[in-house]
Amino acid sequence: MRRHPWIFAGSVAKLSGRAKPGDTVEVVSDAGKVLGRAAWSPESQIRARMWTFDADTPIDHAFFKRSIAAAVARRASHPYLRGQQGVRLIHGESDGLPGIIADRYRETVVLQLTAAGAERWREAIVTGLMQATACGNIYERSDSEVRALEGLAPRAGVLAGEMPDADLAIEEYGVVLGVDAVGGHKTGFYLDQRENRRLTRELAAGRSVLNCFCYTGGFSLQALAGGARDVLSIDSSAPALLAAQRNLARNPSLDAARAEWRDADVFTALRELKTAGRRFDLIVLDPPKFAPSAAHAQRAARAYKDINLLGFRLLNPGGILMTYSCSGGIGQELFQSIVAGAASDAGRDVQILHRLAAAPDHPIGLAFPEGEYLKGLVCCVQ
Repeated sequence: MRRHPWIFAGSVAKLSGRAKPGDTVEVVSDAGKVLGRAAWSPESQIRARMWTFDADTPIDHAFFKRSIAAAVARRASHPYLRGQQGVRLIHGESDGLPGIIADRYRETVVLQLTAAGAERWREAIVTGLMQATACGNIYERSDSEVRALEGLAPRAGVLAGEMPDADLAIEEYGVVLGVDAVGGHKTGFYLDQRENRRLTRELAAGRSVLNCFCYTGGFSLQALAGGARDVLSIDSSAPALLAAQRNLARNPSLDAARAEWRDADVFTALRELKTAGRRFDLIVLDPPKFAPSAAHAQRAARAYKDINLLGFRLLNPGGILMTYSCSGGIGQELFQSIVAGAASDAGRDVQILHRLAAAPDHPIGLAFPEGEYLKGLVCCVQ
């Protein structure tokens, strides 16, 4: 048994008795051996999600109290995460808690429940989080589209304490960044890119920087903090750009004169920059999820190749491209192949300096490769 946490519909031979969505079921092999306990989800192609591979472990309030406390303790013991004001506390299957995402921003926890089992144990999860973190404010952002696949309606609102502060912000490696826990992407911020933003800061000194799909400007502000000569940030969302400029204002030590914000379609803007003869020393490409599943990989590959091709063409000799994919349907090997094809078409000789992934509070279960959604390359153009 490989201890993968998902059981697909085609792997279920039969269901003995009746089970409602979210109920705990005993998973039994063809040979009659009990393999563990899982959450039942009759509406989803992932028919069951494993809570435990121990046949003797009951799934009750005590289980969630222990599991949540252990996940929080692992973060508290990691040297990169100590003192961080924004941390992912629970990362779903990779923490043995499928369908549960919990991010802490200062004294507010934002919770996202995406599976029937997690929905079934909502009360136990909230109690476990309050006990493990001593945070009084827990806000729910269970508004992800994947809930529909589980037959669940979207939910959002206060679960404990008060509404998140409209001016909620965290400090990340010396830069203050706002968190929109109520209306922002994901749970309000992209915590998974924390260490990659820090690397951008280290690489930016004296360079002309282009940040594409900049959202609220995390990479841009770290580049400015690292001594970038100038930073051009592009996004097609006017509200995101306004939030980015508010973030810049939160950091008065940063030179706002070095920052330019452009509301535009990134693909179009990159072509316009090439036509205008603009060149950069450091380019960040952090696009949205082009391929949510493997079925979308072929179409997504064209989009990834297009932006990387344009990126390579806009780099000065010796320039650096930091390029990412957060698409679960695009694996590391395929992503590197796409970027290599873009470099070849651009006529550039390129070296990989670093391979990048999500921050350590987003662990990857060894038996759960699907958890490795974020991948990145730092490429140097000769």
